[in-house]
Amino acid sequence: MAARVVVLGGGVGGTLVANLVSHQLGAKAEVTVVDPTGMHVYQPGFLYVALGKADPWWLSRSERTLLRKEVNLVVDGATGIDPEAQAVHLSHGDVLHYDYLVLSTGSRLVPEEIPGLVEGSQEFYSMAGAQRLRETLRHFNGGRILIGVAGIPYKCPPAPVEFALMLEEYLRHRGIRDKTEINFLSPLNRVFTIETTSKLVAPIFDERGIKLTTFFNVESVDAGKRVVNSLEGESFEYDLLVAVPPHRGQKVISDSGLGDAGGWLPTNRGTLEHEKYERIFAIGDGTNLPISKSGSTAHFEAPVVANRIAAKVNGESLENAHYEGRVMCFLETGNGEATTIRFTYDKPPVSPNPSRLWHMAKWGFNRAYWLTVPQGRIH
Repeated sequence: MAARVVVLGGGVGGTLVANLVSHQLGAKAEVTVVDPTGMHVYQPGFLYVALGKADPWWLSRSERTLLRKEVNLVVDGATGIDPEAQAVHLSHGDVLHYDYLVLSTGSRLVPEEIPGLVEGSQEFYSMAGAQRLRETLRHFNGGRILIGVAGIPYKCPPAPVEFALMLEEYLRHRGIRDKTEINFLSPLNRVFTIETTSKLVAPIFDERGIKLTTFFNVESVDAGKRVVNSLEGESFEYDLLVAVPPHRGQKVISDSGLGDAGGWLPTNRGTLEHEKYERIFAIGDGTNLPISKSGSTAHFEAPVVANRIAAKVNGESLENAHYEGRVMCFLETGNGEATTIRFTYDKPPVSPNPSRLWHMAKWGFNRAYWLTVPQGRIH
């Protein structure tokens, strides 16, 4: 009997692991992807939509077109997971039984957790938010812009820094930079979570006149007065507030008792198995691993999970199927330049000086994504 492999979530991690398992096991596995929309969205592109550099239509594809023909696709939402019965309950009433379950459920935005944030701020962490922000920026003619992180952890850690630097360039090109003050509000003691990259970025902020306010943890927003307040007691007035909303794990994870207090999945850092259930794997933004919540992370985790499932089904050794914490992210610095952030659990982060070469590499990766990553042609 074929092993039943169910993958919850059709993002980069879920799509890739489903295709890899199907490719490696063939008829030995029945692979099913469950996704609530049936659409695959390239989320790193939201940043470019907000700044008018990408069209939203380019960022979405039918999940069916990205999966191997042998992989089943169920367009439905998961409402519950029963690890003892090895069953997934769907919103339309169906039940899927599994031998191996891969949770690639990602994270969700919860701006409502901070009073006034929904009414008083904008964001580029959703398609709708990015489109709304794009229109706001088109009509912006100068004033005080605040860019803040309203909760840690959050997905795509470089994105707020990228947005600040690319926004500064955008305002220069529109001829209103001298009419605009940009203040980056960081909840940490530096501009970025990774210290080595922060040391690279901070001088660029200074050079381009972007103010940095550290230890600013957003507590509330007064949308009427256009004031943002911090837990530390500081307040800033603004004309435009762009805030990364707080993130949590998906509701189905919490409702099923599989997550921690934030809804994040307790995940073994090497095997990527759930800490309590060995037949459940977790990848991507939904884990509690101390690494970036990004598509890049899921991209490197997926082959490990696929290899482990294939080895278990084939009764082979699992010795070489371990995740080493590998991450590689690009970071746009504006002016047609970019850098990268590369690290593993054991190797500290490295970021070379920004260059046009890295900018071109990022654009090339963005353009090649649909033809390479989801199908497993690059992993």
